[in-house]
Amino acid sequence: MTKSRGINRPKHIWTEAERETLRQLYPDMRAEDVAQSMGMRASQIYRMAANLGLEKSEAFKASDKSGRVARGRQLPSMIASRFQPGVVPWNKGTQYQAGGRSAETQFKPGRTPQESRNYKPIGTLRVTCDGWLERKVTDDRGVVPARRWVALHRIVWERDCGPIPRGHIVVFKPGMKTAIEDQVTVDRLECITRAENAHRNSIWRKDPELARLYQLKGAITRQVNRIKEESKHEQPTH
Repeated sequence: MTKSRGINRPKHIWTEAERETLRQLYPDMRAEDVAQSMGMRASQIYRMAANLGLEKSEAFKASDKSGRVARGRQLPSMIASRFQPGVVPWNKGTQYQAGGRSAETQFKPGRTPQESRNYKPIGTLRVTCDGWLERKVTDDRGVVPARRWVALHRIVWERDCGPIPRGHIVVFKPGMKTAIEDQVTVDRLECITRAENAHRNSIWRKDPELARLYQLKGAITRQVNRIKEESKHEQPTH
């Protein structure tokens, strides 16, 4: 066993006489005063009082020493620390103006603290995890945050070629995708149907061998699930 180096105080063993003294003093005295009179720490007094189930008397609770404030009652310490009639606060009529760039990070009206911390002004560009360049187009709180951003290549197409027909999407031509703002031009884009886009992105078109592996994996999974389901319905033999 590791010996104490004198850092921790030795544990006090309470005698029955000390417990009896605590029973007499604790109900009507502050724990700090009881500790001083008994030569102990206040934490020791609180701990033993809890073990013995001791409580403060009603007379002590109603006194100024308890620290409690009853409804409509004012302690002398409260009166001394409050503003007195006729005293003018030193900052009355002044307005605090934060300096530097603090205004950029202040909470904006109508936004939650998180929205204020993450706020980006309209026109800000960002690159998504898929490599698409997007621009913020609105602060409308009726629009979900993800919809407040629009792909820049879509904005460029609609600006130069008009609205995108229903069932169509705007994509980069093969090999011409970019996340550089100046290079997102209409000559790099094309408007195709969603069916054509699905065909282009088909795994059979991109990697037939990988597609066959996915197909085989699905067949194996279905067989495993079928065997498990059949085993649940088998009746045990005795």
